[in-house]
Amino acid sequence: MSWHKSLLEAVSVCVIFTGCNGVRPAEQSTNGTVPNLVTADIQAGIEQHIKEQTLRGGGFFDLSFGEENLRLRLVRVHTEYLANLGPRYHFACVDLATADGDVYDVDFFLAGDPGAMRVTETTVHKINGQPFYVWKQKRNRTWIRVPAKEATPQLLGVIDGQDEFEFRYRVVLPEIDGVARVWVPLPESDAFQTVEVLSIDVPAEYDILKEANYGNRVLFMELEAKGRGEVIEMRYWVQRREKGVYADSSSDPGKYLVPETLVPANETFRRIAEDVVKGKDGDLVRARALYDHVSDRMRYMKYGSGWGKGDAVYACDSRTGNCSDFHAYFIALSRSVGIPARFAIGAAIPSERNEGGIDGYHCWAEFYTEGTWWPVDISEGDKCSSLFTYYFGHHPANRIELSRGRDLVVDPGPVSGAINFLAYPVLEIDGQLVAVEKVEFSFKRTGSRR
Repeated sequence: MSWHKSLLEAVSVCVIFTGCNGVRPAEQSTNGTVPNLVTADIQAGIEQHIKEQTLRGGGFFDLSFGEENLRLRLVRVHTEYLANLGPRYHFACVDLATADGDVYDVDFFLAGDPGAMRVTETTVHKINGQPFYVWKQKRNRTWIRVPAKEATPQLLGVIDGQDEFEFRYRVVLPEIDGVARVWVPLPESDAFQTVEVLSIDVPAEYDILKEANYGNRVLFMELEAKGRGEVIEMRYWVQRREKGVYADSSSDPGKYLVPETLVPANETFRRIAEDVVKGKDGDLVRARALYDHVSDRMRYMKYGSGWGKGDAVYACDSRTGNCSDFHAYFIALSRSVGIPARFAIGAAIPSERNEGGIDGYHCWAEFYTEGTWWPVDISEGDKCSSLFTYYFGHHPANRIELSRGRDLVVDPGPVSGAINFLAYPVLEIDGQLVAVEKVEFSFKRTGSRR
């Protein structure tokens, strides 16, 4: 579309994105005392701006984009990317959505003090996870925009070879007004990652449970009523190696043909898969056809209700979802035509910077053929066409696996039954599952980057 082209041309201009120790924007005055500003102030500033503009727009945030006028509603502020760029100069990244569910990732630059910020620049960064540009940090710690079509794999999220970093897993628990039990994943070393525990700071004594089916370790605690704000924080040193096609004789591939609660076997999946692989010889060719089908059929969209559970039926019907939904659908299709496939979840470590926040969990899959496992990451490949082939057969080095498998059973386990998958904590208060809203992942790279 023409507005896509014009936007890419516009953002190819080098716009300075200044770090605290970088070059100060010339237009920013430093007269007087500069307040000690925290990210909560920036969040308040951007939320106030969006609220005001939404009131003026009759319930919608109006945004010009190419030849269109978008009518949007706030979905979330990316608190992990809020940044103070210099004296009275700030950055915020926000998800806004249309009524039909298209999610626009919008970058905002703000100027001013707490309580008196004004937006100086607004740019659409992504649509449904697909970027128009990426940020590149220069040696002087300033940042420039690079059109996605010109970006290197590293700027698009891929570090090959090996990566090394400290990973922090932090949770602020909600109010506990009864007897609480909590289950938290504990990442382990394997052939592709070496994990060393640096610290475990928790508000009570804990046990480490072994989940027998997939070999996961799970930290388990019981907590009495203590009010609000109990913190769980764990720090790990991780050395991760890029994963390509590999052999693994530790378990029978046949176990990965068995359906799961949200990845069932049914006639719909069998019919779709058989139609997709019709006339194709060999599981490798058939798996590639299914990989292409999932990408063609689905849109990456974290909007509305139902997404994010890894529900293959939801993904098939809605044709939208996040990484868990993409891969649940792929796994269901693969199994329905006799291709073993399995699931893992963890976090993708940003490749374009060396420390900071991480935008939540990420998950991926593998399928089995001719004695080897093939890594796939369809949702990431779908975002960047230049990496679509790479993600059929590779997982980059910059990620950490927290757990693997679905329908996890531990003893003691939740009253609700098997754990769907385990990345964020599972919290139960007086036998009822309670959502944990404040989960923060962050990292600091400690090794050389390739």
